[in-house]
Amino acid sequence: MHYEVRHCTHCGTALQPITLAEDGGDKERLRCPACGWTHWNNPTPVLAAIVEIDGKVLLARNAAWPGKMFALITGFMEAGESPQEGIAREVKEETNLDVQSTTLVGAYEFLRMNQIIIAYHVVATGQVQLSPELVDYRLYDLADLKCWPAGTGYALADWLRTKGHEPVFFTAEENAERRRGLDEQPPQPPKD
Repeated sequence: MHYEVRHCTHCGTALQPITLAEDGGDKERLRCPACGWTHWNNPTPVLAAIVEIDGKVLLARNAAWPGKMFALITGFMEAGESPQEGIAREVKEETNLDVQSTTLVGAYEFLRMNQIIIAYHVVATGQVQLSPELVDYRLYDLADLKCWPAGTGYALADWLRTKGHEPVFFTAEENAERRRGLDEQPPQPPKD
């Protein structure tokens, strides 16, 4: 389900598209005609982890995804936490693994969902126990990983290059097969 901001969060008045001068020139945004509040519609920060455990990379499958679709561990950043704290929390919540080290891979656009993905490589230890949100996981040798042409797939590719592996991407047909049925389901937090 896609939610849209329709009312002012301060006074409850219905928002309207209003054009005002901003630093970059005139800009139309949803604004409150009563109190002047602006809905900026800024991208939401999402954290992603390339989880390495015992030299292998963990990819997981969300319960709402097709059976062939596995991706990185991701989640929304919480107020009051650093990105590093947030990714350690997400890895613990979703896999029960303890993060031992965290290295920034990069920031990636996910325009379709109006999100910015902050991707990390984490080395983790422990026994995998999936949260109810996830139904399966697989551990991959670096040479066996395939990247997907979106968001976290690009992060995985960039990280593989730092490890001396030229990334291999799913072909368009393979990626369509991997995602088959996904577009008919309600949107989920990004995994790719």
